[in-house]
Amino acid sequence: MPIIQIKMVIAAPIERCFDLSRNIDLHKISTSHTGEEAIGGVTSGLIGLSETVTWRARHFGIRQTLTTKVTEFES
Repeated sequence: MPIIQIKMVIAAPIERCFDLSRNIDLHKISTSHTGEEAIGGVTSGLIGLSETVTWRARHFGIRQTLTTKVTEFES
């Protein structure tokens, strides 16, 4: 199976990167071109352990709904 590996150097503290990775508002901005919106669970701010977010978006012309739950959390 092919493996794709991407390495990126980010000039920011690891804590900031971790918080940005779980920031619902930032995700909405980064996916604005798909019309993605948080419609359930945590819909803004930072998502944390045992919390969920439900997203609705249109990809390839198909409206999709996806619910994600944070099952592990180690900053």
